[in-house]
Amino acid sequence: MPSDARTSFERLYHVIQVLRSPDGCPWDREQTPRSLRGALVDEVWEAVSAIDTGDDENLAEELGDLYLLVTMICWMKEQEGSFTVAAALEGIGDKLIRRHPHVFGDARADSSAHVLRQWDAIKAKEKQRTAGTNAAAPASALERVPRSLPPLERSLELQKKAARVGFDWPGPEPVWGKIEEELAELKEALARGETASVEEETGDLLFSLVNLARLLKVNPTVALHGTNQKFERRFREVERRLAAEDTTPAAAGLARMDELWNQVKAAEKASK
Repeated sequence: MPSDARTSFERLYHVIQVLRSPDGCPWDREQTPRSLRGALVDEVWEAVSAIDTGDDENLAEELGDLYLLVTMICWMKEQEGSFTVAAALEGIGDKLIRRHPHVFGDARADSSAHVLRQWDAIKAKEKQRTAGTNAAAPASALERVPRSLPPLERSLELQKKAARVGFDWPGPEPVWGKIEEELAELKEALARGETASVEEETGDLLFSLVNLARLLKVNPTVALHGTNQKFERRFREVERRLAAEDTTPAAAGLARMDELWNQVKAAEKASK
């Protein structure tokens, strides 16, 4: 078995090269960075689930799958001549050293907030150098928030970027009022029967909830992921109990399902 990280990565790199070679695997040769996007996202969430459950054995496997996908996509780009795997690795190493002058240089950073401000300042200078001094307009603080991000993740990133330049609530307390305001506007739009307004106000409410989660230092995507898992676990147990009664959810009806749901919920809380 490989005894160190460098040897292990070199082995993975070689395996991927073989899989993508003319004599390798037809399926692997057919893949593109675009075709692997879904798998990349899926593996990230599999890793998150393993972290949530404290299953380190599964986490090691899921992180291995992520290493596979990231390395394979880099190798695809090396094959087409865009950049090399080494360039990607060197680039992130250089960036980490450059943006941590309090570790690798003479700068000081006494808190995480200071580290983030320093990181953003260094990043802004890097972009300015890349763009040149004759840029038509200053770069937006929201630049490089990918439009391809799912809406929930993108709203969080937009808020974080705006907050770093001072456009932010002073704390979570004022956001409660904003949530109540958006909820009232949603109810009004619903009462008027204005479909477009209902959709807009729903979006505003969700955006405000993301803001609250951010200020509470809760990642809303991770929180929702956990709630999804909890819902699935409890509903599957409701189905199991109904099956033990020789009935189905549709036949049992909402009242019976709700009764069982509360039993399952109570049992989970009692076991904690």
